[in-house]
Amino acid sequence: MLTNLPAKFFSISLFFVFLGTTLNAQERYATDLNKLNEYIKKKPSFDKQKQLRIQKLETEIDGLPVGNDQGHYVLYLKLYNEYKTYDFKKAFFYSKKLEETGRRLKDPTKIADGKTKMGFILISSGLFKETFDALKSVEVEHLVDSMKIEFYFLNARCYYDLADYDKDDYFAPSYVKRAAAYIDSATMLCDPKSYESRYFNGLKLLKAGKKTESSKILHDILKNYQLTNHQYAVTASTLSDIYIQDNNIEKAIPLLARAAVDDIISSTKEAAAMLNLAQLLYKRNDVKNAYTYINEAMDDANYYGARQRKIQVSANLMVIASGKINSVEGERKKLVQFIVGLVLFMVLIGVFSVIIYRQLLKIRKADKIITETNASLQLTINKLNEAEKIKEEYIGYYFNLISVYLNKLDRFKRSVDNKINAKKFEDIRVLANNINLKKEREELFENFDRAFLTLFPQFVESFNALFDEENQVKLQHAQILNTDLRIFALVRLGISTPEKIASILEYSTNTIYNYKARIKTKSLLDNDEFELAIMAINTI
Repeated sequence: MLTNLPAKFFSISLFFVFLGTTLNAQERYATDLNKLNEYIKKKPSFDKQKQLRIQKLETEIDGLPVGNDQGHYVLYLKLYNEYKTYDFKKAFFYSKKLEETGRRLKDPTKIADGKTKMGFILISSGLFKETFDALKSVEVEHLVDSMKIEFYFLNARCYYDLADYDKDDYFAPSYVKRAAAYIDSATMLCDPKSYESRYFNGLKLLKAGKKTESSKILHDILKNYQLTNHQYAVTASTLSDIYIQDNNIEKAIPLLARAAVDDIISSTKEAAAMLNLAQLLYKRNDVKNAYTYINEAMDDANYYGARQRKIQVSANLMVIASGKINSVEGERKKLVQFIVGLVLFMVLIGVFSVIIYRQLLKIRKADKIITETNASLQLTINKLNEAEKIKEEYIGYYFNLISVYLNKLDRFKRSVDNKINAKKFEDIRVLANNINLKKEREELFENFDRAFLTLFPQFVESFNALFDEENQVKLQHAQILNTDLRIFALVRLGISTPEKIASILEYSTNTIYNYKARIKTKSLLDNDEFELAIMAINTI
């Protein structure tokens, strides 16, 4: 027995070491996530700084005389660099301007560089064929070395992305081999000690499956090089991929969190760090943060405007949003269990059972509202990919509403529990009477109006355009939508049956019929064409 003691003590020691290491890792990335959450709040200020820089450059362009192609080219290049990871359409526009200006200047170097930059924008949006077509048209011999480095690395990225997309045993290896050859061509033109040279080699080793060697290089870059925010984000994201492949999520999460912070600081909208971080946290059952980050990733994808990124984020948003619903449902079940226990306890008290039962009915009524809201939210998520994501705005709206109701129910539960413990049973009735359902309903409509106008900011103007001036809607001061507008706002969202509209707005079905008939009669259009015109009103 005694001879086994050292081994047992050793095993226990290893357990505590492992437990301590795990807790330390969680604490480390909890700190990184808290920092990221703080920077998300500051995100608008960083974007504003970028917009001011862009506005200044565009003002300079307006001040240039016609025919000053050289001056225009310099400013187009600066604007392209501002937009290339910020706004797809604008970056596409200025890359075309670069090529067009190069042609007017009859400068083959500028023409070739403009095509290369067009290639970067195209691959960022997942347009592989168009990217290769653009790059094949580049006359490389006209490029200076710095441009050649950009050109070769862009080709490498195309083939690496193509290999990642295929992920097969036949085509992917040949794509990786071609990419490595382009990496070698780019590296030959770099200073061996430069960031570009080191990063290219690290990426090449990673794609070749040499993760240990790649990890050493990427760690060295992060530790010993003075990097821009964008360079740090790219390097940290690449290093995190190694840890993800090794299933070392605790080390991948802090890297992605820091990369996401640097993307925010540099106002980079075309980035994968936030998306990958949301996926990892969802696997770790951190649904709250995962949902926050996937929504940030969706906002960035929508802002940048690349269709491939929006589709990629949307697919993950649906999964994580479903997890969020399940989490809320779990909390709801816990609340129901507590209510059942509370009812049983009140029955034992005897004389006070009737009073508590009345309170329970009110709680169940509130619970029914939450259940109906969850059902509406689930329907919203199921239709997320329909009609250009019209319902996306309402996911956040409903989650916020559910959270508010749960917080109110939690406070009510604790208040009831305290009154019971203090035997202040009459005070429970006072608590119940303080619930103002009319105010809650008004807040519900106000939040609906704001969310709807976020998606359809021109709805009121477009609606009024269907009437002559005397029949147009005139909103009162501080009024967002009135009943007329709200009815057809619901129609625009796909809720067209009078019964459903009546249920949502708490009118009778006949009242809704009368509202719709009265409004259509005043319209400049035929009755059959009116709702088609409403459905044709575009979102943002």
